[in-house]
Amino acid sequence: MTSFTATYSAEDNKIRIYASSRLDAETYARVKEAGFKWAPKQDLFVAPKWTPQREDLALELAGEIEPEEMTLAERAAMKAARFEELAHKRHAQANAFSRRADELSQAFYMGQPILVGHHSERGARKTQARMHSASTAAVKAGKAATYWLGRAGSAEHFANRKNDPRTRANRIKTLLADLRDFQRGINAAHAALAIWEQITTDEQICHALGNMESRKIWANYDLYHKVDRGEVTPADARRLCIEGATLAVNGPNRHRWIEHILHRLAFERAMLGDVPRYEGALTPVIIQAFAREHGAESPKSTASGTGQFLLESPVPLPAHIASDASLELSEDAWRDLMQACGYTVPEKKARRASDKPAAAPLINLSREQAEQLQRIWNLRMVAARKGKQGAATPNEIRATTQAFYSANSKGDYDVFKTVEIAADGRPVRMGWQGNERVRSGEPVARIRISSLGNHFYQPDAVVIITDKPGNPLPIDLDALEADARRAANEEVEA
Repeated sequence: MTSFTATYSAEDNKIRIYASSRLDAETYARVKEAGFKWAPKQDLFVAPKWTPQREDLALELAGEIEPEEMTLAERAAMKAARFEELAHKRHAQANAFSRRADELSQAFYMGQPILVGHHSERGARKTQARMHSASTAAVKAGKAATYWLGRAGSAEHFANRKNDPRTRANRIKTLLADLRDFQRGINAAHAALAIWEQITTDEQICHALGNMESRKIWANYDLYHKVDRGEVTPADARRLCIEGATLAVNGPNRHRWIEHILHRLAFERAMLGDVPRYEGALTPVIIQAFAREHGAESPKSTASGTGQFLLESPVPLPAHIASDASLELSEDAWRDLMQACGYTVPEKKARRASDKPAAAPLINLSREQAEQLQRIWNLRMVAARKGKQGAATPNEIRATTQAFYSANSKGDYDVFKTVEIAADGRPVRMGWQGNERVRSGEPVARIRISSLGNHFYQPDAVVIITDKPGNPLPIDLDALEADARRAANEEVEA
């Protein structure tokens, strides 16, 4: 009678079955169907990864699953030794074929030709063919030796890479993503059950099947059409959806997957070292991030005045966190729970210093200052048109609300925009000096302007926001206006 021993290795997530004798046809078919493959060098059956079905089969055959005693490094060393032995054999074969080719080549020493028509022609051509065959075999054996040496090095490199801290950290990220995927299915099933509690009548059921996403109500994609054709009654359709969602919530396989992933996470984190207990200031954001990483659906955390933190979710929280849709714990209890789940609060990343200069303050001018700045711009336009064809046209300030301004300042071609102005009251422009773009001045403030309906030789209009308070400009407008008037008067005198 065949006896079995089953092992599991947390390092490679594989189940192995050892049999004392050859399997009968029925057992072999079951083992093969479950995904186990025969490893002749190791004299065992191995599955590529753990699954509930493979675990059940191993338990049925062996009664229990023991931890694998051989480590990944030891197994890699044995594999490398086998590959090196094969490489040595192929290298010896290559040398033997090479020597044979050299021996046969002596028949053509010093370029001895094949004498066509001579009685020696037939023997010479056979010798030539054997020489070429030996040379080809030597080359193939040499390539095989190189291949097996590469496999030996790869086996050891793979084992070392599996234990690399960075690789292990990436594996933890993958496991957390898998955990969230499984938990997301449970969350969706809970949400579907909540929806079906509110939907009871045939009309409501048909409307839900026809207008809601099938994933949201846990329905098959063709269930609506079956109901519409009369193949399934609305009540039966509702029952099928509820049964499917209930199975997803309470089904053993999904929970076994989650439990298995949690065990793997614990192993990987233990191999990286002890998970530190968070001792910093605890905030609702930290608790939400912890719950979200472990698959909680839209977690929301709030702090109470008594040092307690409440975590809530529209569906029950993951089972390894809580058994209900809410959990309230003290700060120390939350720290213990996060440590037990292997959660490490990420460190705050230092914000990269921007190369851009700090933006000038945005100022909403008072009506008096806006009108004064507008006069300065009008006078400067008059001065700029001195001695030129076409007279300057003065402009007036425009008053509007914040809502209207925001709705009409989205792009470069909109009515309103914000510009920077320098200490001389002029808008700051970008221009070329040599091969570099430089500003026309150093901005001291930002203001709102409008070019709506502007004519030729007319300055922009200063815009003020009527539903916001006005602030003073850090500019001596009186001195600027006096200079602008002198420039305009010079034009008038001319």
